[in-house]
Formats: sequence, structure tokens, C-alpha cells
Amino acid sequence: MADCSKIRKFANAADYVKRFVVREEIDKYLPGGRHFIDEERINGIIATIEGKPADPVRVREIIAKSESTCETLEPEETAVLMQVEDPALFEEMRAAADRIKHKVYDNRIVVFAPLYMSSKCVNGCKYCGFRSGNETQARRVLSMDELREELDVLAGRIGHKRLIAVYGEHPETSTEYIAETIETCYSHAVPAPKTGCMNSIRRVNVNAAPLPVEDLRVLRSVGIGTFQVFQETYNRKLYGEMHPAWSVKGDYDWRTTCFHRCLEAGVDDVGLGVLYGLCDWRFELLATVMHARDLERWFNIGPHTLSFPRLEPASGTKVPEESPWLIDDDTFRRILVIARLSVPYAGMIVTARENAATRDKVLDHGMTQLDCSSNIAIKGYSDFEKESHQEKNRQQFMLGDGRTLDEMVRHLAARGTITSFCTAGYRCGRTGGCIMDALKTGREGKFCKINAVLTFREWLDDFATEETRKAGEALIEKELAGIKEWLPKFFPAVMKQYEATCRGERDLFF
Repeated sequence: MADCSKIRKFANAADYVKRFVVREEIDKYLPGGRHFIDEERINGIIATIEGKPADPVRVREIIAKSESTCETLEPEETAVLMQVEDPALFEEMRAAADRIKHKVYDNRIVVFAPLYMSSKCVNGCKYCGFRSGNETQARRVLSMDELREELDVLAGRIGHKRLIAVYGEHPETSTEYIAETIETCYSHAVPAPKTGCMNSIRRVNVNAAPLPVEDLRVLRSVGIGTFQVFQETYNRKLYGEMHPAWSVKGDYDWRTTCFHRCLEAGVDDVGLGVLYGLCDWRFELLATVMHARDLERWFNIGPHTLSFPRLEPASGTKVPEESPWLIDDDTFRRILVIARLSVPYAGMIVTARENAATRDKVLDHGMTQLDCSSNIAIKGYSDFEKESHQEKNRQQFMLGDGRTLDEMVRHLAARGTITSFCTAGYRCGRTGGCIMDALKTGREGKFCKINAVLTFREWLDDFATEETRKAGEALIEKELAGIKEWLPKFFPAVMKQYEATCRGERDLFF
């Protein structure tokens, strides 16, 4: 059990709101009171590119830099890419983004499922169905028994091995609760329907509110994966309008310094994201680059992932329909490509907020992770196991892609993309600074290919329909041939593990 003796306790929601933020844990990362999100600089950059065509020579220089170094670009370099309007030049950028993705992550797509633990929240975010005071929302916090029922479906019937656990900000979902849910996820094993082999969740990433350093150390002790905190918008004025000052989330500086505290606490895989559609996408992407560069400046570790949620309809709010900054699909594609070129080493997540056609279209735009068989209602998996079902008053927003994991695996296999269930690197300590150089040089992508094949074999045997299993096995033959070609001396060891997996051994990895 996690040792939560050092973390603060709160009597009620009002006490939580009043006392939660630790000011000294903010100030140390804003020396002289100067914030690393330099809005004056961002606005100046945008003003210099407004209405001006891109210089193709300069664009190609920046593409070449991104491909060769895999280092985070300067904001001014990212801005040059934003100037590109010519379709042919953009296609050069897209192709480079896809090459970088393959260099860093090979031809894998990592899959996961969202699991919403709670809908109680002390904040008042104007665009969110979970916000405090929204009486149309049905509130709930999963008990551990209810969580196990969800895991029975996710790990036992669908076959997921990786989750993003999502929590509202509320004293009932304290750090102690988050730690207990993580431990429950890791300890609950379920027999697979095809073979009876035991399957469990092997990686629990967390999307939650910013926490103090001591709380983050507790989560590190129970094996948290990536810690996601979405900034929503980096525009301080708009942030204040969307997040009331009386709320914990209303503290811009507490939220923006969260990842500095994570890295200080040893939680060294962090995930950035903004809610595209709240503000000018150019401002948000330039600020994201600045955020990544500041983490590198302090810790020599950048973001493990970037996420790209767009505003979606939610209960009790009109903001998603009325925002003047909503982005269309072509702009969404531009954002993904520019982000891949700007932060080349980071994983890029496109979730089931997007519809199936959009996600299929951007598979070659640099993305590396997606969710499948997703249900974001509280206790949605076990309640709606037999059908894809959404209830607006039970979830934070509405989903667009309802495909099952089996359907997605088959779709990816048809295009030569292997679905990765691998979590080995995290349990071997290949996180944070240990993985950054391996990602930038392309070593990690090749190394993870082996483990991807092993876990893919597991999933095909344990969960796949016959049609999907055949498509997956054809792809595995090609993957094994490729591994043999570039690692001939190591190949016998790979085959030994592969054959053991075929016999029913599980969770084998290098």
C-alpha cells in the first residue's frame, strides 16, 4: 500500500479549494516572477508571420534540422512552418513528419483505453460537463469493487493492457484515492476468453489535476505511468475567463508548473496538451514548444507525449459550439504535422474525440497513440458492455470514434502498422532521461518493435476474432523477417521468447 502519511488531508471541498495550492512550489520555477510562457514573445512572433508566405528554402532547412537532430525547435522555427499554405510544400512537411515518427517509433501504434474514475469536481471550467454547479451531470466516484468490474471488461473481454485513468479534482478523489486505484488496476488479473491466460493492466497513465511534490512522490511509489495535465489554454487572460478565480484550476501558475514538480518528484514521463478550439491554435502550439523547452532547460527531459483534444459538445455548456477559435479538419492536420516537426521525440496522441475518418486520415501525420473500444461514462464499460452507448449527463464530452479494439487492430494491420501493447520499457526503467536519447537516435523504436511483436502475439491468441487474427499473423511474419534482417545474431533469442508466447507464456519482454 502507498504511504500517504505525508500528504495533506482536507475536511471538505471548500477547505480543499482554500488550502491546496503550495505557493513556494510555484515560485521556484518562475525565477524573478518571469513566466516561461512568454506571451509578448508569442504575440510578436505571430505578428511577424501574419499574412506572409513561407520561404520554401527556410522551411526545408527546418525540416532537415528536425529530422537530423530530433531536438525541440525554437518557437520562431515552429512559426515558419505555420506560414506554409502551399499544398505541395505542406506535403513535404507531412512526409517528413511521418519519416520522423517511423525513425523514433517505427511502424507501431500504441493503443490504450480511457477509464474515468470520477465526475465530482471543485472547479468551474466553462466548457466542461464535469464543472461544479452543472446540475445536469450525474456525479459518481468509482468504488474499488466498481473499478474491478470495469477492469473485468477492459482487461478480461477487450484485452487492454494500458489505461489512461481520469479523475475530477475533488477531495474525494485525493492522491490517496488515485494511488489506491492504480494499485487496484495493477493487482486485478482476469482470464482471457480465447485461452484462459491471465491478463492485467500493465501501465496506468493518469490524467488528473496538478499535485504538490509530496503527492507526486506517492504516485511514483505505486508505479504511475505518464502524468497528463492538459493546460486547456496557455493564454493567461482567456484562461482566467474559462477558469474562475475562486477555483483551484483558476491558478494559472500552479497548473503550468505542474510538470516541473513532476520531474522534481521523479515522475519523469509527463504529457502536455491543450484544448484546441479555445484560443488561436498558433498561440497554443508556440506556447507548447516553449513549455517543452523549459522542461528541457531545468531537467534535460521533454514531454513524453503531446495530446491534441478538440472542443466537443458537453452537458450544460454552449462554449464548444460558440467559441470563435474552433478548428476544422485541415487545420487539425496542420497542427499535428507541425507538432511532430517541432517536438520530434514526443509521442502524439489522437483520441476517440475525433471521428473514425479523421483518425484514419492522420495516421501518417506523425501520431503514435490512440484509444479504442472507448467509453468515458463513469462505470461505462461494465454498464454498457454489450453495446456502444453514450450518455451526455454521465460523461465529460461526446466521443466520435466508436470502433472496437478488434476492428482497429485489423484496420491497422491491413495498412502494415503493428498494434503495440508493450509496456516493458517502463518496467525496465526506460523512462524520462533514460529514454530521451534512445528516442532521438531511433534506437528505442527498433528495440520496442521486438516487444511489440511479443505482446501482439499475446493479444491475437487471447482476444482476436478469427479475421483479425489472420490479418495480424500475416503482419507478424513480415515483422519477424525484418527483425531477423537487422538483428541476425539476436534473432534466435527473439524467437525463443516468441515461441514461448505462442505456447501460452505471458508478459515476456526484452
